[in-house]
Amino acid sequence: MFRRAMMAAAAALTLAVPAAGQAQEAFPTRPVQVVLPYPPGNAIDLLVRALGAAMTPHLGQSVVVLNRDGAAGSVGSASVARSAPDGYTLLFVPALVASVLPVIQPTSGLQANSFRPICQVFNNSMALIVKPDSPIRTLSDLQAAARARPGQVTYGTLGVTSIPHLAMVQWAQTAGVEVEHVPYRADAMVMTEVLAGRIEVGSIVLGSAAGRDDLRVLAVFDTQRHPDFPNAATAVEQGFDVSPASFGGLFAPAATPPDRIARIEAACAAAAAGDSYRAAARTGSQPTNFYLGAADFTRRVQTDVEQKAGLLRGLTINR
Repeated sequence: MFRRAMMAAAAALTLAVPAAGQAQEAFPTRPVQVVLPYPPGNAIDLLVRALGAAMTPHLGQSVVVLNRDGAAGSVGSASVARSAPDGYTLLFVPALVASVLPVIQPTSGLQANSFRPICQVFNNSMALIVKPDSPIRTLSDLQAAARARPGQVTYGTLGVTSIPHLAMVQWAQTAGVEVEHVPYRADAMVMTEVLAGRIEVGSIVLGSAAGRDDLRVLAVFDTQRHPDFPNAATAVEQGFDVSPASFGGLFAPAATPPDRIARIEAACAAAAAGDSYRAAARTGSQPTNFYLGAADFTRRVQTDVEQKAGLLRGLTINR
């Protein structure tokens, strides 16, 4: 039913575009570029490349993915915000581009309304990981270790103000402990450092650990266990009410014309309903209900902006 609904939405949008844009220039007439403001080698990179390939036949033009990382995603995001609002330069990013980066990095030029949400195509759980032989086996163990060595237990994330970072900050706040943050540029680096013993814990997107048996998932930040990790207890189950998610998808510069947004949304809906993207979504441990169209995605982003504003006001982030 979910797949049929997405395909019906795509068909309806496709039919609506000609009426809305009869007097407009045909779109697209050249390749569309999607900027991912993170390095390759992680779950979100897999998803954007699968989406771009799946959208190409529906747009009739190539969709080219460009990795432009730096400053926890603000470098690539700001470059898209400054680009021409013509539908040819898009952004693939978590909702934090609207809810977190404008608050934490006020000089980046990003604002909550810098982009128009087009389609949500991922909804990630966060997780804490340790080495298989780590003496830390539960969140209570981690809490005890942090209390015994205040500020000395180290954890890594893919960057300051990333959702994995904020998830760990929330957990530490709930647990009443101080832990030392070590930022990296990707989940892959965090997992490597955990295995090497250079940091004790990693806070990552759960999908980044999919298919790996060389790490132990200490806790999943969600309201229920993930079907791909049935033995990994949630933080809620372990007595810590922390369950942030990282959701997102395609965004366009705010002034992009509505008819072009609709055209891209139609292609995105069709791609998200297709076998190739759904296979990538499963590989990346996505839930079955990962897709939202522009209207619902916009509402969810607006809610996230409001919720994160409250969270960030109560946090002191030093690194």
